[in-house]
Amino acid sequence: MELYSDIISPPCQNVLLVAKKLGVTLNIKKTDVEDPADVAALTKINPQHTIPTFVEDGHVIWESYAIAIYLVEKYDKDGTLYPKDAKVRSVVNQRLFFDIGTLYKAVLASIEAMLAGQQPSDDLKEKLKKALDLAEKFVTERPYAAADHLTIADIFMLTSVTALGWLKYDLAAYPGIERWVGKVTGEIPDYADFRAELKEGTEAYIAKNAAKSG
Repeated sequence: MELYSDIISPPCQNVLLVAKKLGVTLNIKKTDVEDPADVAALTKINPQHTIPTFVEDGHVIWESYAIAIYLVEKYDKDGTLYPKDAKVRSVVNQRLFFDIGTLYKAVLASIEAMLAGQQPSDDLKEKLKKALDLAEKFVTERPYAAADHLTIADIFMLTSVTALGWLKYDLAAYPGIERWVGKVTGEIPDYADFRAELKEGTEAYIAKNAAKSG
């Protein structure tokens, strides 16, 4: 199994962490979507040339949500990460859609503004606050984001929340989220090593872009 990926991308992190939780080994093809050669190679298998892109025995999937669902449906022997019970799964799906359409969307917009050298607008700040208010509610009304145990919804929401590190966002107003982050990361194998690799990749990205602008 191959994954075209860059660890600094939250969507790539989603797949990497789901694979870690499943104990699935991925052959990582580090891909820079700003490198024409990497984009050309990626376009041969994915016409959208986006990461993450997953390949298994010639079967190609892109979009992190689709890849993660494929992995858990095929490799999660316990069936807990993406529960088969229709009602429980519906909550997991709702949280996934909330993540892509509300939480991650608000986080990403704020990060993009920062990388462009701008302060997030009042509108962006309000959208992010509303998203985090909802996330706080989700992770305090039950043990985890969508169920009484860890699911892929927790992993996806986790990468969105931890991406706030780019903004040095203070989560003190969200004690439920802070407790939940500790609980979820404690259930992911070798998460400390993952964070160390992410930190290294992020610092390299910042240094590269600083050199470009300098």
